[in-house]
Amino acid sequence: MIEVNDLHKSFGDAHILKGITTSFEKGKTNLIIGQSGSGKTVFLKCLLGLFDYEKGTISYDGKIISDLSPDAKRDLRAKIGMVFQGSALFDSMTIAENVMFPLRMFTKQSLSEMEDRVNVVLNRVNLPDAHKKMPSEASGGMQKRVAIARAIVNNPKYLFCDEPNSGLDPKTAIVIDNLIQEITDEFSITTVINSHDMNSVMEIGEKIVFLKNGFKEWEGSKETIFRTDNKAVTDFVYSSELFKKVRRMYQEENQ
Repeated sequence: MIEVNDLHKSFGDAHILKGITTSFEKGKTNLIIGQSGSGKTVFLKCLLGLFDYEKGTISYDGKIISDLSPDAKRDLRAKIGMVFQGSALFDSMTIAENVMFPLRMFTKQSLSEMEDRVNVVLNRVNLPDAHKKMPSEASGGMQKRVAIARAIVNNPKYLFCDEPNSGLDPKTAIVIDNLIQEITDEFSITTVINSHDMNSVMEIGEKIVFLKNGFKEWEGSKETIFRTDNKAVTDFVYSSELFKKVRRMYQEENQ
């Protein structure tokens, strides 16, 4: 579990995060949503330890990040998998080499051990024959699956995804959502997803944290978001036509 208590972050005079307190549960897909400028990207980077913050605490399974030694922080980093918005694959490496990269960085495994592990995770994301391809030869959906394979190759306890459906068509986006959900369940990972995609919210939003102007405006699940009267939430989600349709269906079923 990741726990956040009274988190504040500023850049100069701009107060970006304003006392956020929440938690992200093990074995669940936890989504951070909000409009552009709500603070969700800064929040994610604070969670990852990329940004320092002025006040508050972030703890991983009871261990406060700011209290950790450099070695302990490195150990924690080895337990974190990251799927970047643009996949962030290395153009000069094959897909297999991209997936192997965290193993080379964080483990002392032999080459054959690393190759075996790469085979396992590429099979898991349904890319059994992609090893020798270059990223430029892969579609957007394939690149996302490679990014997921790389993120889980080191058996992480925590998985972070920054807009994993960005640039994908709706059908492929659902495939990626389902894959992230399956991996979270299968390996009991604490998964945190930064998203603006209401389809993802309705597909896999087991825990949802909604930010507005740097505040935690609301939190709940994909079931409770249909019942909330919070105007900030409804104003945001009503921008999705699919959400409107599903909410009407939900309300009709529960009358």
